[in-house]
Amino acid sequence: MYKHILVAVDGSDTSDRALREAINLAKDQRAMLRIVYAVDEVNINAGAEFVNPTEIADTWVKSGLEILDKAKNQAHAAGVHDAESRLIEIDKLRVSVADAIIENAKTWPADLLVAGTHGRTGLGHLLMGSVAEGLVRICPVPILLIRGK
Repeated sequence: MYKHILVAVDGSDTSDRALREAINLAKDQRAMLRIVYAVDEVNINAGAEFVNPTEIADTWVKSGLEILDKAKNQAHAAGVHDAESRLIEIDKLRVSVADAIIENAKTWPADLLVAGTHGRTGLGHLLMGSVAEGLVRICPVPILLIRGK
């Protein structure tokens, strides 16, 4: 039924649960799995006066790559050998994390998107609102939202 499953991760417990569900679905459906992590480089210094955006962006990219590597290894260890990962770097105004994930899902093309209902919190969450809510509003393919504990 599903041939291309895209899962969005951010390193949170809820996103780890979404990853596990996506891996199980990919195994069951014999589907390709794409794991994505989005870095919003535009809003890094929003609300902060003494921030070096380049240093923060580099840290977030490094962290994202580590999360993606761990997730891909987890998929491979579970038997999903057709798994890949992509870091999505948002460098344009008015492009939300949800927009960037959906664009990646369209161009791949995914026929199912999996994401956690609540990811990392903090200033970014307050500025951008809920990524899950944004995904639900604009996702052109079925979406499976995984709740935290």
